Amino acid sequence: MPAGRAARTCALLALCLLGGRAQDFGPTRFICTSVPVDADMCAASGAGGAGGGGAEELRTSVLQLRETVLQQKETILSQKETIRELTTKLGRCESQSTLDAAPGEPRAGAGGGRKQPGPGKNTMGDLSRTPAAETLSQLGQTLQSLKTRLENLEQYSRLNSSSQTNSLKDLLQSKIDDLERQVLSRVNTLEEGKGGPRNDTEERAKIESALTSLHQRISELEKGQKDNRPGDKFQLTFPLRTNYMYAKVRKSLPEMYAFTVCMWLKSSAAPGVGTPFSYAVPGQANELVLIEWGNNPMEILINDKVAKLPFVINDGKWHHICITWTTRDGVWEAYQDGTQGGSGENLAPYHPIKPQGVLVLGQEQDALGGGFDATQAFVGELAHFNIWDRKLTPGEVYNLATCSTKALSGNVIAWAESQIDIYGGATKWTFEACRQIN
Repeated sequence: MPAGRAARTCALLALCLLGGRAQDFGPTRFICTSVPVDADMCAASGAGGAGGGGAEELRTSVLQLRETVLQQKETILSQKETIRELTTKLGRCESQSTLDAAPGEPRAGAGGGRKQPGPGKNTMGDLSRTPAAETLSQLGQTLQSLKTRLENLEQYSRLNSSSQTNSLKDLLQSKIDDLERQVLSRVNTLEEGKGGPRNDTEERAKIESALTSLHQRISELEKGQKDNRPGDKFQLTFPLRTNYMYAKVRKSLPEMYAFTVCMWLKSSAAPGVGTPFSYAVPGQANELVLIEWGNNPMEILINDKVAKLPFVINDGKWHHICITWTTRDGVWEAYQDGTQGGSGENLAPYHPIKPQGVLVLGQEQDALGGGFDATQAFVGELAHFNIWDRKLTPGEVYNLATCSTKALSGNVIAWAESQIDIYGGATKWTFEACRQIN
């Protein structure tokens, strides 16, 4: 065989061997063998190549081999890039430092698709971290909550003048003022572009530690103030006419063929003090409602039937009111400050008060437990809301209005702090009307 043809034959045999082992990158030996001109070189080589051995099959094998090599090269490069990125992150975690992204470059993970990190670039941006502005906003809300609770304690200290209480109040107020100055200083620093993430973390840790201490101290004071107060010596305050501020009695009413409802009220709202209470049942939102709306006199509603009451209570002073009713002929009586001021009949006669409803203080219900209207909301203070399933005598009503030691508690609903849930900013505080009377 001529030398040129022998060389070409060796080259083709090498391609055939590689075509049969496209994924084998180990050491390879090439053997040149003389074959007849018309022989199938790939078949004659015994290298396990595909049958046929034509030029087209050789070309296909070469292309497959080239593609395999390119894929392996891309995989190796990708793995090297991943290893470099993980090594960079691990080094930064170990040193506990976070570098800012270079000016004009987006942080990794920001915006749209994820950007491949380059040498020296911050790749920690894809780790979750609360923005400083959001953290400061949360701290501001917490401070406001603490200030509100402190104002309540200040009110308590006025009612119970004590040098110890005043000194504690002053101490807490001083600490809150210091925290507010720290937060304001941190906001100014951020606006000027000063300070790094480590400084943010240190500042936040200091402020949160101080807030935690304040929370604990105020909670202790509130708990002590609550523990020193009898369970029924509290009042509800509704300072604004809203559709979200109310209280709910945890118990419902049973079926009743008579009732007496009594309470202390203090309001100067005009026009109308609103709705001190409403009781709704499925299918009837106005099962039992006391309301003074607009320029109308105060009314009692039973099953949507109405009686006008002679109360005049919007003078900013505490007043004790009671309404009695029996289903027999729908007879009712109204008492203000222990004295009967009105009566009537045919108010929802022979209609028993239905059970399993929702009793709300401070709002009129248009739906069971909701549908409040701000124009009908109660504005003022309410205390000692009690309900009996019978008609009280004039003497029993008078004992309630004068805070007598003989005064009864409701046998259906008794005024107890543990039975009242408040919502929307309504507050509980120590009841003072009886103290003023006595």
